[in-house]
Amino acid sequence: MDRTSGRMPLAPVGEPLSPAERTRFARHVILPGIGDTGQRRLRAARVLVVGAGGLGSPILLYLAGAGVGHLTVVDDDVVESTNLQRQVVHGVADVGRPKVESAVGALAALAPDSLVVPVAERLTAANVLALVADHDVVVDGADNFPTRYLVGDACARLGVPHVWGSVYQHDAQTSVWWAGEGPCYRCVFPTPPPPGAVPSCSTGGVLGASCGAVGSVMAEEVVKLLIGGGEPLVGRLLLHDAWRQEWSSLPVAADPDCVVCGVDADPRRPLGIDERPLSDDAGGSSSAADTARLASPTITVMELSQRLLDREVGDDEFVLVDVREPGEREVVTIPGAVAVPLAQVRHGEGEALAQVAGGIPALVYCKSGARSAEAVTLLRRRGVDAVDVTGGVLAWVRDVDPTLATY
Repeated sequence: MDRTSGRMPLAPVGEPLSPAERTRFARHVILPGIGDTGQRRLRAARVLVVGAGGLGSPILLYLAGAGVGHLTVVDDDVVESTNLQRQVVHGVADVGRPKVESAVGALAALAPDSLVVPVAERLTAANVLALVADHDVVVDGADNFPTRYLVGDACARLGVPHVWGSVYQHDAQTSVWWAGEGPCYRCVFPTPPPPGAVPSCSTGGVLGASCGAVGSVMAEEVVKLLIGGGEPLVGRLLLHDAWRQEWSSLPVAADPDCVVCGVDADPRRPLGIDERPLSDDAGGSSSAADTARLASPTITVMELSQRLLDREVGDDEFVLVDVREPGEREVVTIPGAVAVPLAQVRHGEGEALAQVAGGIPALVYCKSGARSAEAVTLLRRRGVDAVDVTGGVLAWVRDVDPTLATY
């Protein structure tokens, strides 16, 4: 047991370091709290990293650079150009490649002696327990609530430390959830937010460097847990406001009534909340959007393009409504749209829009469809002849004007 922390190291002591390894990791070997033994523990450690995106990028780079011997990275996504602003493990040449494949290549160039195992599939209740159980620590850089709750529940059930972080716009938070030592994720966040309540980075934006700041903190926590050093963020929620450049922390405690790790928790309880991913559009669920869309009239972007031409010559009459946020419209818009963010529609702007429309149809679009489907449902309840533009502005760029920017 490390005398500086009072916690057992999670990784065993590996074989002696070779002269080349002692040179490569000399700055760790001479560092109080790590030393030769700590570096051997890092080499013998097994770490599961969920997500190779904004948080996963610095986590993977720093853990591989630190000499962690076995890294498993799980992500079923591919690299897109919009990722490169913050997902620094990928490069321009990687666009279109599976993220795990790109990450393996980058880490091989940095730390060829580390074994990096790619898992290019979605975490589900069927595979999460086996993956978690095979590792000393789990690092959660997921960008959606179903995966976060699934990972949190699995770690709590197995007693595996769960290093977690989240970034949105200029704000971030991170902690170490560890059932039996402190709270688990569900102790502090027992209920997921309703669909649409929390915007995603793709609609609200994110400061790329904040991912680096918080991802680095998460990597530090992993190292401390593996070697048994320092004071991990167990029982503390660390908050970061990059715009004010402030760090603060809040105490958090285990909930004795937690449905996952509480005294009466049912070990047969299903893990997570929903295996389907949240929509990329404002954090809503795809099923909710599909339900709303089935109940409302729709129009394709190709049909919208023709109607816009007809409107120019006076052969059609309608109002085109963009329910996205102002920052999104800075990237790309469909020409001739009126801006009415979804939050305004939710809070009664439907009546004002009905007056603007003056009885003519309102064709509504967003990024990819979830928010427009909700807006159309709300507007039709208020008497507006609202129609959903399926696929949103992404479909417009893909099918009508590929010269425009996307995000």
